[in-house]
Amino acid sequence: MPILLALIIVYFPRLFLVYLKFFTGWFAGVTLGWLWLILGFIFAPLTLLWYTAVMNWFGGNWGLLQKIVLVIAVIIDLGGGIGATRKRN
Repeated sequence: MPILLALIIVYFPRLFLVYLKFFTGWFAGVTLGWLWLILGFIFAPLTLLWYTAVMNWFGGNWGLLQKIVLVIAVIIDLGGGIGATRKRN
């Protein structure tokens, strides 16, 4: 059961991106090329989701709150989220 939960958490942003791309017009106003969409899908899905949310909801205005959430999304995408641990010697 914990493995299933971990897989859902890891793949949910990617599945949500696929849903948004093919079943909504979410990416219509975002000026990203296909390369950035693919790289965001593979390496940084939460960052891509937040970037598109800022473009759609806030009209592309990057205020302090938007930048803070972007930094948090990048940290989570890079693996520095809550579950990150490090080895001690």
